[in-house]
Amino acid sequence: MRAVLIVNPNATSTTPAGRDLLAHALESRVRLTVAHTDHRGHAIEIARDAARSGVDVLIVHGGDGTVNEVVNGVLGEGGPGNTGPAVGVVPGGSANVFARALGISPDPIDATNQLVDLLGDYRRGGKWRRIGLMDCGERWGVFTAGMGVDGDVVAAVEAQRAKGRKVTASRYIRVAIREVLASARREPQLTLQLPGQEPVSGVHFAFVSNSSPWTYANTRPVWTNPDTTFETGLGVFATTSMNVWANLGLVRQMNSRKPRLEARHLIRDDNVDWLTVSSDTPVACQIDGDYIGTRQTMRFTSVPNALGVVAPLPKMGR
Repeated sequence: MRAVLIVNPNATSTTPAGRDLLAHALESRVRLTVAHTDHRGHAIEIARDAARSGVDVLIVHGGDGTVNEVVNGVLGEGGPGNTGPAVGVVPGGSANVFARALGISPDPIDATNQLVDLLGDYRRGGKWRRIGLMDCGERWGVFTAGMGVDGDVVAAVEAQRAKGRKVTASRYIRVAIREVLASARREPQLTLQLPGQEPVSGVHFAFVSNSSPWTYANTRPVWTNPDTTFETGLGVFATTSMNVWANLGLVRQMNSRKPRLEARHLIRDDNVDWLTVSSDTPVACQIDGDYIGTRQTMRFTSVPNALGVVAPLPKMGR
């Protein structure tokens, strides 16, 4: 079995010692090549070349942004349902939402042991797990996307990262509070179109999910669509009010261990085949925690069984 280990050396929690340990462990199961990324978009290029050369597995050691690039590189070679390489993840970023949603341990050493065991199972005749993804038109989304204040938050955090500031959960929270308060003074710009329904205007922001939870605040999960999984359609979470008190109630529900997520100003569905979000003027947009700029219209489509992954089988129920 041939594998390529794609390492982002600039990811938040990767270390030279950890990378060496991971590579050594993998060499007991596969014929391994190690590739390091050195610029934005490099993981797409590495994954695309590996897929063309017939590699069996691509293992990502980095954050969610690197995972997104690898997936886009793989799916660029044949589209969804392709028989190209499966993707495995050993967390190396700050949030590692995709890995956690797959049931991968957030601890890199434990995740390495999981990965080695799963590769062994495959060599003994097992099959890769397959998951659904989001077709976002211009690129593939792995676990989340957003338009409006969500995109503003990601853009602001990336600006701070560019200044050399470390990205932490507390920094995200501070930035999010600032951007939410700023957006509360603006008129709603978005219109949401869901299957079989009339368009809903007056929407302030829209989150789109391909799994749950939506993100993490350190170890605590943050929920928007609790019943959305890699095996269902997409989840949508949008609001028609930026009233601070009403949204504080939603935030409490999002951080609850048993979230209900109900409010008069909330539009939520945990299983849609597609949705379209449009705006009168360009608004900030993010995909998998990566700011992609401003857009006026985005269409998100659920594509089942799009990608093979090296991950445990899904657990039944939340």
